[in-house]
Amino acid sequence: MANSNASEALEALAAEIGENIYIDVAKWHLYLSDAHLHTTVADRTSSLIEDDSISEAAVRKILQAIPVQLGGGKAELPLADLVPTSGVSRLVEILEDYRDKL
Repeated sequence: MANSNASEALEALAAEIGENIYIDVAKWHLYLSDAHLHTTVADRTSSLIEDDSISEAAVRKILQAIPVQLGGGKAELPLADLVPTSGVSRLVEILEDYRDKL
């Protein structure tokens, strides 16, 4: 039962991330849910919540380690290079709010 609750909580976090965090390309916003990256970000940032080590630097480090393929795989950039600074700050807020609800 606890595992089910944890899965539901992670899905809720992923949904929140997917609806609020976006990739900015030429002032065009592609939300992480549409890019199918919200679950990956939730999975990888959940350790920050568990360890109570949420910080902008830690979030940037995680985003830096998530590769995003562009142009059908012709190029690859870290997610950190595609999410604007305001998005990283918003992601930190989402993680802190999520932690506070636990």
